[in-house]
Amino acid sequence: MPIADLSNVRLHYQLDGSPDKPVVMLSNSLMSNLTMWDPQLPALLAAFRVLRYDTRGHGDSAVTAAPYSIEQLADDAAALIEHTAVGAVHFVGLSMGGMIGQQLAVRHPEKVLSLSLCDTASEMPTQAMWNDRIQTAREKGIAGLVEGTIKRWFVGDFIAAEPETIAAVQRMILTTPLEGYIGCASAVRDMSQTHLLKQITAPTQVIVGRDDPACTLAQSQVLQREIAGANLHVIDDAAHLSNIEKPAVFTALLVDFIAAQAAAGSGIGRR
Repeated sequence: MPIADLSNVRLHYQLDGSPDKPVVMLSNSLMSNLTMWDPQLPALLAAFRVLRYDTRGHGDSAVTAAPYSIEQLADDAAALIEHTAVGAVHFVGLSMGGMIGQQLAVRHPEKVLSLSLCDTASEMPTQAMWNDRIQTAREKGIAGLVEGTIKRWFVGDFIAAEPETIAAVQRMILTTPLEGYIGCASAVRDMSQTHLLKQITAPTQVIVGRDDPACTLAQSQVLQREIAGANLHVIDDAAHLSNIEKPAVFTALLVDFIAAQAAAGSGIGRR
């Protein structure tokens, strides 16, 4: 279990693949960990080196005192890139991971070769909703959030058809440390990044499940509009964790985009 002992946090990470291949860095959603990317791993490793990690407060990474900020979490990702000495990366983030990716591309553009923003947003309405979720977590623990989270993350037909997958995701949610959830939920709640999007110069694709109620198609359209040259791909019959609901479609979009950027030799911070 590799642990990066960074200046202000210890992050659990996994680095797989040949050192001579381009590096893809994967950043997880709120209430998940690096295993959420398992469906994508075989295809990615066929062409790339893959750096996965557990965001601060999640998985086997350290839990520090809440609240956190998106800027702090982006700096964590930048520090991990430095620690692993992999050079600039093709960054892929889903939900909270995509929020981190936006901030990373603005704060540390030299570390981002391309950006895949998946089921994510640049701002999250309303603070009251997040305060309610945080209060529920304090009163009932993470277990009090599971049912509502599953309904947001997956369309009803998938929930009915894939009970084993849903059970595995429920277990992943339940292993999220309470303080880590509160810290990261606070970062998502307080995030305001739309005004920064025009500063992103890395080649960008946006992927969203058409039925995502958590980070909607409309929010993805904001990302496409504000990030120059960004492409938008909508996955039908998918909600928030589209990489798990529609792994073949999602993975193909990811591999094709990153392979094209790698083949083009995309300059850091340039299109």
